[in-house]
Amino acid sequence: MKLGLQIPSFSWPGGDAAIGPTLASIAETADAVGFDSLWVMDHFFQIRGVGPAEQPMLEGWTALGYMAAHSKTATLGLMVGGVHYRQAGLWAKAATTLDVLSGGRAYLGIGAAWNEEESHGLGFPMPPLGVRFEMLEETLQICHAMWQGGRGSEAAFEGKHYQAARLLNSPQAISKPHPKILIGGGGEQKTLRLVAKYADASNVFGGPDQLTHKFSVLRERCAEVGRPFEEIERTNLQTVDLGRESPAQVVERFGRLAGVGVQHVIFNLVNAWDVANIETVGREILPAVQAMEPRAIG
Repeated sequence: MKLGLQIPSFSWPGGDAAIGPTLASIAETADAVGFDSLWVMDHFFQIRGVGPAEQPMLEGWTALGYMAAHSKTATLGLMVGGVHYRQAGLWAKAATTLDVLSGGRAYLGIGAAWNEEESHGLGFPMPPLGVRFEMLEETLQICHAMWQGGRGSEAAFEGKHYQAARLLNSPQAISKPHPKILIGGGGEQKTLRLVAKYADASNVFGGPDQLTHKFSVLRERCAEVGRPFEEIERTNLQTVDLGRESPAQVVERFGRLAGVGVQHVIFNLVNAWDVANIETVGREILPAVQAMEPRAIG
């Protein structure tokens, strides 16, 4: 099973001036100890459940580019991008840029978004949820077209929400056939249908019981579109606090996730700014978890 580190907070000792060096240290250490992936949220204000809106928050693609320069092997992605924050063609172009500059280590993490506070606060239009799902599907169609062979598609795109005259993509992504597309969310009628039709990975919240159900639904959606269910990477987001849970307990918890078919656990690590915590994960958690074989779902 793969392990990924998400960085949801930049409220670290030293204040704003220390954010850059601390983020570099986190990325370098996590990469060195063997994390498979590194992630940041796509938010502009801090989110509820993590801290007050006024806490520091970095723009996601820029942060990932910085982290790419401070890592060598871990893949990098947004958990997950808000579709209405950028025009459709920019999603493909930004992910391609990260992929090229990182040597083929980019994910395109994307979803229908939810945070009205930051959208209204910074002046982003916030269409209704149903419209955002339509935008998401058109964005995924444009990304696939731009990641076709060569320099992308020379065709135009005429959708309900997006119109594009020439879907050129140069340079082309290094990852083949393209950077993995990860769609976040567990909505059974819309989100998981889009996963089955367009994505390479799915991120679903919850514990073993909820995941068992969601993976079953995803299998059904794959069958409906004629897509092999096994092509979809199954990921799950967790939190680890080594002040409250021992490494052995974390390994046991992640083992239960592997037991229901999770292939890639991505987690927030409390006090990740203290890289001793990352080093502990590298010594006492990563080897055991990465040796686990996720249960095949069939």
